[in-house]
Amino acid sequence: MLVIVLENAPPRLRGRLAVWLLEVRAGVYVGTYSKRVREHIWAQVEAGIEEGNAVMVWRSNAEAGYEFKTLGANRRMPADFDGVQLVRFFPDVSQ
Repeated sequence: MLVIVLENAPPRLRGRLAVWLLEVRAGVYVGTYSKRVREHIWAQVEAGIEEGNAVMVWRSNAEAGYEFKTLGANRRMPADFDGVQLVRFFPDVSQ
């Protein structure tokens, strides 16, 4: 299983992902692909994200049963704690 969530992404990237994945909600894409195809899809996200941000989650043999990676600025950023990937939540500085 592969899930990609986009925020503030340009319409052309959203359309590009819709070719490969099913958009179940606005900006939320799901599918099942091999590692090679997953990396190709992520390269498309990296090339087209512009000022937006994205997260990709996929099933793996890791301790948690999944792995994820992010791209762009977001208050939730991955942090590695002794080999376990967790999410660090930063406070909102705009207020």
